[in-house]
Amino acid sequence: MTTDILERPDTTTTDDDEESFVTLTVAEQLCGIPVLGVRDILGEQTITRIPLAPPEIAGSLNLRGRIVTAIDLRRRLNLPPPAAGTVRMSVVAEQGGELYALLVDQVSEVMSLKASAFERNPPTLPPAWARFSNGVYRLQDRLLVVLDVGRLLDLADAN
Repeated sequence: MTTDILERPDTTTTDDDEESFVTLTVAEQLCGIPVLGVRDILGEQTITRIPLAPPEIAGSLNLRGRIVTAIDLRRRLNLPPPAAGTVRMSVVAEQGGELYALLVDQVSEVMSLKASAFERNPPTLPPAWARFSNGVYRLQDRLLVVLDVGRLLDLADAN
């Protein structure tokens, strides 16, 4: 009696799979946005206030001739405003053919992390953060919260 064994290629993920994130800081919390979702990183910009806009919309800015809606992540996450005179940066993302600038305190670096180290949101993550987070990475000395840009930009989902 003989048995034929067919070899199949291994289709499982390996520990070598990595994901890349643009890291940024909002109210001293390290966050990450998938690098493929980022169109531009901007320094301090002139933002024009939009009358009657929801409070999380800081206004609009001009990016190479295109009008970009600026969203204040501190307000979107129900956090206190930054200290007066604080220089903020913008991470530009696209949603539905429109550009949005996410106002953050600081943009750091692009970080590649092993996909196997990704975890669900811990129960201790504040609800405002958990609502806009896909999960976390536990780094050596801090927690990296992976932000869901689609949920952040869904302004119909009011606070």
